[in-house]
Amino acid sequence: MAPAATVEQYLAGFEPEVAARLRAVRAVVVDEVARTLGREPEERLRYGIVGVMLDGRSAFHYAGWKHHIGLYPVPVLSDALEAEVAPLRAARDTVQLRHSRPLPLDLLRRITAEVVARYTGR
Repeated sequence: MAPAATVEQYLAGFEPEVAARLRAVRAVVVDEVARTLGREPEERLRYGIVGVMLDGRSAFHYAGWKHHIGLYPVPVLSDALEAEVAPLRAARDTVQLRHSRPLPLDLLRRITAEVVARYTGR
């Protein structure tokens, strides 16, 4: 099977339940970037996963895996937000959203907002 050429093809390549979770992550990320910057981000497949581009440069990625959705890189965040994110960290700059748990969409929105703000200097 040929690798996905578009983000939509990438998402469609997963089991329906995982694809739905990935689409929910995508919707939150795109919506939060648009709210923060006034425009939707460009999305590209990079390294075989979805890259969210800001000003033509990669800001962060998300990917579907067998047991989780990964977010990369997620820097150490503000103290209060980091306290919420810490249990989801798999590595210093990796956050895992386990399929066995509900998606923390509000937390994802706040992570995205902080990453975008840091990336753009806002």
